Amino acid sequence: MFERVTAILREYTDHKETPISMDSSLVEDLGLSSLEVINLVLAFEDEFEIEIPERIIPTMHTVGDIVAYLEKNA
Repeated sequence: MFERVTAILREYTDHKETPISMDSSLVEDLGLSSLEVINLVLAFEDEFEIEIPERIIPTMHTVGDIVAYLEKNA
């Protein structure tokens, strides 16, 4: 799951060479804007064929948050 999430993240960040770990912050470490985070969620929904409720998006601060949610719900 982590590898699939990381591959999608690489498409949405300008920090292509920045190491991505479970603790990487979407905003601080990867430099994503709020709009990019929304687009990223849409990409995860497409990739994993799920719907992520809007109320969940603000809880996704790190790569680990995304992986944990997808592991439970995808």
